[in-house]
Amino acid sequence: MKNIVVLNDQDNVATSLLALEPNATIQVHIDGSEETISVRDEVPFGHKVAIRPMSVGDNVLKYGEVIGKASLAISPGDWVHTHNVESARARGDIEGGAA
Repeated sequence: MKNIVVLNDQDNVATSLLALEPNATIQVHIDGSEETISVRDEVPFGHKVAIRPMSVGDNVLKYGEVIGKASLAISPGDWVHTHNVESARARGDIEGGAA
């Protein structure tokens, strides 16, 4: 059963199609080859998991679009969420709502 979906070849995250447990494996096509990635964190259904390494400040890409910037180093298999990504969209947690 497929457990992730990558929406665009340029994406550095995939969306989980079911809850993923640490040490689960995901299969993904990256740069023309099939890669196996070990999940490092619990990733809830519908959340993002890294499929490429990202350094602090790197763009996080989903749908082939920038959705945020890495606020921490992110490794393949990491859960990608608000704890390690600064949103590129409007924010409700800071005054003015802009990132």
